[in-house]
Amino acid sequence: MANTIEQINIAFINDKSPIINIISNNLSGINVLFLSENIEDGLSQLSALAELPQVCIINLDFSDSNVLAQLHELKAKYPTLKLIAHSDDDSEQIVTTLLEIGIDGYLLIGTDAEELQTAIEGVCKDKKYFSTGVSKIAREYFSNKADA
Repeated sequence: MANTIEQINIAFINDKSPIINIISNNLSGINVLFLSENIEDGLSQLSALAELPQVCIINLDFSDSNVLAQLHELKAKYPTLKLIAHSDDDSEQIVTTLLEIGIDGYLLIGTDAEELQTAIEGVCKDKKYFSTGVSKIAREYFSNKADA
């Protein structure tokens, strides 16, 4: 793992995976500002903070159109907030929809603390990070976008 000079502040919006909470305890140089169970609560907690986290890791039902609309609202309200999706859904439709919303990373369930740390540090440096299972979809998306 790379040494982090500055503390990175993150938040979790997570309705279904206690595993991500356990993994987050093994991250070095990363401070969890809050955990919320839905985007509405997450928006409320974000608005109460004096300083935004650099990254928000989101694990919700991305096939739910209400969740996608709320995620779009979150990105519109906080455009500088880096978003990493964490899901077991590796379908092209879901990944592409999230890319269109503007996520910065996508981790599949099963990610270990080291990969999570790498993804967080990467998106903080304005890079994108995608798990192996969805990286091909992301590459094609960005390639098609560049060609347009």
